[in-house]
Amino acid sequence: MPVLEDVLGSIEGVDRSLELAAQKRLDSLTKPRGSLGRLEELARRYAAMTGTASPSVTRKVVFTFAGDHGVAAEGVSAFPREVTPQMVYNFLAGGAGINVLARHAGCEVVVVDMGVDHDFEGPDGLVDRKVVRGTRNMRLGPAMTREEAERCIVAGMELAAERAGEGVIFGTGDMGIANTTAASAIAAVLTGSPVRDVTGHGTGIDDEVLIHKVEVIKDAIRTNSPDPSDPVDVLSKVGGAEIAGITGLVLGAASRRVPVVADGFISTAGALVAVEMKPEAADYIFASHNSVEKGHRVMLEHMGLDPILDLGLRLGEGTGAALAISIVEAAVRVYNEMATFGDAGVSEES
Repeated sequence: MPVLEDVLGSIEGVDRSLELAAQKRLDSLTKPRGSLGRLEELARRYAAMTGTASPSVTRKVVFTFAGDHGVAAEGVSAFPREVTPQMVYNFLAGGAGINVLARHAGCEVVVVDMGVDHDFEGPDGLVDRKVVRGTRNMRLGPAMTREEAERCIVAGMELAAERAGEGVIFGTGDMGIANTTAASAIAAVLTGSPVRDVTGHGTGIDDEVLIHKVEVIKDAIRTNSPDPSDPVDVLSKVGGAEIAGITGLVLGAASRRVPVVADGFISTAGALVAVEMKPEAADYIFASHNSVEKGHRVMLEHMGLDPILDLGLRLGEGTGAALAISIVEAAVRVYNEMATFGDAGVSEES
């Protein structure tokens, strides 16, 4: 079982010389230099992440973490709390958006119960890592204890350790009614942004409910006084179990040089906590897409990450990650399979 401090201590930044070597190969391929744009960036970053000049993508895994949120009682979502377990069953049946897009991209979907307030009674395919039966209402007090938050992080690390290996790439996803409220609170505290600048319409609430949602988040921050210099404190007081699981997965992956494609707003909140805990973890993260949630861009800019796609997505579940994984895989295939000028007998640019 990974120990939090040991995993953090084992994370090192990528070797930038590998990026330079990868770019040298890309420049030798039968194309004008730089003509494949961001595919070249993704390929060289992937090589540096994996620590090899001969990277591969042999297995693609999207983890969809699920958890309930006590703050849902404040009326901050357009959907009732019961939707969380209902959607977990939908994931397991293969009928959700993430299932469709994962099949398209050739990804395995791992559904993880981190904190759903429901007894699933062992349905096929569900990974049980339940730490809490939903968080507590953060408007009234801490969402979790620090010990609960750390257990969720460690659970995510364990999942990374269990499925790490050569050629594997991870994607993150989420499910949890009211989790955009928690993600907005995390974003506000860790980036120092005003709550209104990182809070959006979530599941589709109207402007009146959005105003209420902003006030709920402000109240939660005032009530709990999360310490921005202590990301685990922030996570425990205004976060969620599934967000903490994502944090652990990112850290566990980084410790094993496994690239992670972070999905949208919720996943990025988990990734942000990971990067605040260990800045070098950012070297192993691809940002899948630019979410409609306005706080998403704020967090990405804070971490220095540029999203791969911009499709107006706001579903979560890992849908953007599945799509972006296919783009990263395409970049790696170009790197490995495209002929060089020398191989093809084509004259290079003068």
